[in-house]
Amino acid sequence: MPKKSTSKSKAVKNRRPTWDKYFMAIARVVATRATCDRKHVGAVISRDRVILSTGYNGSPRNLAHCDDVGHEMVEGHCVRTVHGEANAIAQAAKNGTSVDGATIYTTASPCYDCFKLIVNAGITRVVYGEYYESRYGASSKVLKLAKKAKMRMEYLGNINSKFQKPNSK
Repeated sequence: MPKKSTSKSKAVKNRRPTWDKYFMAIARVVATRATCDRKHVGAVISRDRVILSTGYNGSPRNLAHCDDVGHEMVEGHCVRTVHGEANAIAQAAKNGTSVDGATIYTTASPCYDCFKLIVNAGITRVVYGEYYESRYGASSKVLKLAKKAKMRMEYLGNINSKFQKPNSK
């Protein structure tokens, strides 16, 4: 007769990821859909542990993709694409989904323009996977705006850190 498992037997350690790591892993998969090979960025918007919307960097609907026709460069940045964060917000709006009070998980820290969209959409927390130096050299301004807007900016590698480049102090 097989031996019954009891609570005294060795328990297998729960290896489930935290919610932050879980949603960031999904954002990384979303990034694989990006259509600009200069930077693959994915974003997931969630609230109450439920995914509300996703987005990745790519050209506007029905327009040519960088992967197909090349990049449209301005001051060293491709401007053909819509950023992943903006696409996630637009997708939620298109489907009538409120993102007020939500968290956005993005594989790269938001640029200045995306950050302003995030604030105006009512998103209250940003969790990012890597630091992104955006066009206009405005990434450092995002930190100041975040404080003024009472926005929580968190680098996933050190969830308690303020908006900073990894390995910086």
